[in-house]
Amino acid sequence: MTYQTRVLFYAAIVALLFIVEGTVDAWIFSGSWDTSLAVLNMALVSAIMALGVNLQWGYAGLFNTGIMGFVALGGLAVVLTSMPPVPDAWSAGGPRILFGLAIGAAAVLLAIFVRGKLPAGRARGLATLAVLVGGFFLFRSIFDGGVAAVEAVNPSVTGYLGGLGLPVMMSWIVGGIFAAGAAWLIGKTTLGLRSDYLAIATLGIAEILVAVMKNEGWLARGANNVIGLPRPVPDPVMLQQDPAFVEQAASFGLSAVEASTLYIKLGYTLFFTIALVVILVLAQLARHSPWGRMMRAIRDNETAARAMGKNVTRRHLQIFVIGSAVCGIAGAMMTTLDGQLVPTGYNPLRYTFLIWVMVIVGGSGNNIGSVLGAFLIWFFWIKVESIGQWFSMLAQTGFAGTWFADQMKEAGAHMRLFSMGIVLLLVLRFNPRGLLPER
Repeated sequence: MTYQTRVLFYAAIVALLFIVEGTVDAWIFSGSWDTSLAVLNMALVSAIMALGVNLQWGYAGLFNTGIMGFVALGGLAVVLTSMPPVPDAWSAGGPRILFGLAIGAAAVLLAIFVRGKLPAGRARGLATLAVLVGGFFLFRSIFDGGVAAVEAVNPSVTGYLGGLGLPVMMSWIVGGIFAAGAAWLIGKTTLGLRSDYLAIATLGIAEILVAVMKNEGWLARGANNVIGLPRPVPDPVMLQQDPAFVEQAASFGLSAVEASTLYIKLGYTLFFTIALVVILVLAQLARHSPWGRMMRAIRDNETAARAMGKNVTRRHLQIFVIGSAVCGIAGAMMTTLDGQLVPTGYNPLRYTFLIWVMVIVGGSGNNIGSVLGAFLIWFFWIKVESIGQWFSMLAQTGFAGTWFADQMKEAGAHMRLFSMGIVLLLVLRFNPRGLLPER
C-alpha cells in the first residue's frame, strides 16, 4: 500500500467513525450529530496540540512534558484578552499590583546585572542574594495589599481585574504569544540540559504555571473559574428567538433548540478546521524547507551538525518556542469552545500524556500522522468510557455474583487508561514508527 493510499484509507476510517457516531444509535454510538460534532471539535483542537508537540519532538527530538502549562497559558489569554475590565477592581488595587510586579521584575534584572558585573566569588553570591531577598520583600509588601483589595471586590462574581474587552478571536493569537514568551524563558534555562532532565524541568514548570493560575485569584479568579467568556459564534438564545432561523430549522425537521446547538457547533468546526489547515500547511512547508532539513539533521546527529557550524542550542530554542506557541493557540481555542476557564481542569494525563499518545500512534515526525493520531485517539478516549459502562452493565446482568462482575464493577471506571495503554503497546509492538511513519 502506497503512502497516499494509506493516508486516504485512514482518513476514510476517521470520517466513517464520526458519521456512524452521528447516525447510528447502537452499542457505544450515540446516533446524535450533536455529540459527533462535540467530539469532532475537541479532536480538531487536540490535532493542533499534537502538531505543536510533533514540531518539537518529530523535528528536533525535544522531549517536552510541559504541554499542559502552555495550553493553560492559552486559556488564560482568552480571559485577559476578551473579558471586559472590572473598573472597581482596577481602582481598588490594580495600579498597586502592576507596580509590585514591576518591582519584582526589576529585582530579578538587577540581580542578573550584579551577577554579570562582579567577579566570581563570595562577594558576588552575597550581593546577588541580597538583591533577590530585598527585592522579594519589597515586592510582597506592595503586591499583597493590591491583591487583597482586588479580590475583595464582589468576590462571588468578579474579584479579579478582568481583561481588555477585545474580540475573542484575537485571544488565539495572544495565547500563542503568551506560550511562546514562556517557552523562550524556559528554553533559555533548560535547553542546555540532557533530554531526561529537560522532560523533568518542563513538567515541573508546567505544574508551577497551573498552580499560579489556581491560586492567584486577582488574575483569573483562581479556583472560582471564569464563566461566560465571549464566543465567536452567535448566542443560542438570540438564534432561538429569530423567526427566520426558527422557520429554517422547522424546514429541516428540527426544533429551534436543536438547530441552534448544531449551528453553533458547526461554526466552531469551521473556525477550528481553518486554523488546523493553516497550521498544518505551514508545518508542512517548514518541514520541506532547508530549515526543516536542518532541524532533522540536528535531531539525527547533533555532533555532526555542530561540526558543520550549526548553532544547535539556538535552533532547539527556536523550535521549542514555535511548538509551544502552537500549543498555546490550541489552549485558547479550547477555552473559547468551553466558554469558561477552569484552572483545576488542567491535568498532565489529558494535556500531556494523551497528546504524546496521539503523536506516537500517528507517527512522530509526520504532521499528517499526528493529525490522524489526534482524531483516532480522541474519538476512542471519549467512546472507551461508554465501553467501560457497557461492560459493567453486561457483567452485572449476565454474570451477577461472579468474579468477573466484581472485577468489572471496580475496573470499568479505569477502562480509558487501560485501553490507551493497550493501544500504545500494540502500536509500538507491530508498527513502532506509527500509523503514518515519517517518510
